[in-house]
Amino acid sequence: MSEPGATPPLRLTAREALALLTDDFTGLPAPGGPGKPDGPLDWQGYGASLARAADRTGERESVVCGRAVVGGVETVVIAFEFGFLGGSLGTRTGDLIEAAYEEARAHRLPVVSLVATGGSRMQEGMLALTQLQRVARQSALTAEAGLPQLAVLRDPTTGGGWATLGAGADMTLALPGAQVGFAGSRVRPADADPAAYTAEAQFAHGHVDAVVRAEELRAEVALRLRLLTGPAGPAAEVPRALGDLGRTETGWAAVEAARAPGRPRADAYLDAYFSERAELSGDRAGGRDPGMRCGFGRRDGRTVAYAAQCGTATRPAGYRTAARLIRLAERLGFPVLTLVDTPGAANDAAAEAAGAGPAIAEVFAAMASARVPVTTLVIGEGGSGGALALAAPGNTWATPSSYFSVIAPELAAAILKRPQSEVHATADELRIRPQDLVDLGVIRGIAEG
Repeated sequence: MSEPGATPPLRLTAREALALLTDDFTGLPAPGGPGKPDGPLDWQGYGASLARAADRTGERESVVCGRAVVGGVETVVIAFEFGFLGGSLGTRTGDLIEAAYEEARAHRLPVVSLVATGGSRMQEGMLALTQLQRVARQSALTAEAGLPQLAVLRDPTTGGGWATLGAGADMTLALPGAQVGFAGSRVRPADADPAAYTAEAQFAHGHVDAVVRAEELRAEVALRLRLLTGPAGPAAEVPRALGDLGRTETGWAAVEAARAPGRPRADAYLDAYFSERAELSGDRAGGRDPGMRCGFGRRDGRTVAYAAQCGTATRPAGYRTAARLIRLAERLGFPVLTLVDTPGAANDAAAEAAGAGPAIAEVFAAMASARVPVTTLVIGEGGSGGALALAAPGNTWATPSSYFSVIAPELAAAILKRPQSEVHATADELRIRPQDLVDLGVIRGIAEG
């Protein structure tokens, strides 16, 4: 539902959405027979409603499934037709979606869902609701097979379709202004703010990776499909160092170099390293941290996943997003590059309430258990456990303009009850320069320009 005075969201039929996104669409054969005239519950008039929906839309059910090409990548597509009983899921819908997923696994193809649904179909009662379990199982089997799943949220996307195909996809895009939420407009509280049930709100709270205009949708989906289905290489190459390449003489000089306002940050490194990239945004738990860049990029024709701190205190949502990225990269078989640059984890009251400790623990666990190679480059500040969580054990490097410390020298002096005048000496004693870290065996080496 759009806000008063706002431009109404674009509402597309299934065929219009397919034409917007795909080339060479070929529908899959519909499984099973026609079923009982008034459905499994013998709901009076249901058969007539189905017939009218078919006449009005030209479709036999609320989803159209088939194989198509998107930006040169062959894929299985599931497109909802909202004009067919509100895009609702019934038992026949479940049959079609299950068959589409089986086709994807049989031919090792990614799945793209173009979602527009009001939820489960009332005329089929609990049998309709249980289709969500079928859909969830098919999605889980496809994830287990190492195949990527993308979702495009159209207007509206509510109920079980959002809670399975939409929110359960590896990457989720949405059209501007689309109504997106578990509660549809007819069942949510009367005083609910409609702006909270939009694609933009879901993006702001970390549940959608990007809001994409219709004219850019094909290119954006194609980019993600290329990256998520591309070849994976060995361990990610260590990025070359940017900016000042001179080695620091003291510990405090290393701190000053890492904190220099003009020093290259994560975006500069990512732009120099990748020929193309697409971001994964949000922790799927209610938060986004603009200070953490996560996604997939193309490097020398191969796909590499990345999680990069941007020089700010990393918030719990940032750590959870990085953990999400690492787990997805592992499932799809892609190496991971992490860029460390943070004064430390955010430690304000809001960060504690949002679960700073558990979020950092989640990243430590993802890094420790990763079965794909992880490469780390410290590009600026390496502040305490908030930085170490993203550092690959045994494969961490540093740029000349960086430091890595158990804690910032100022805070170390405070903990040791030393006066402010001893901060510089404390920095030296902590041995935080890149060359010190090499000598200590904490990092493998210093990146060159």
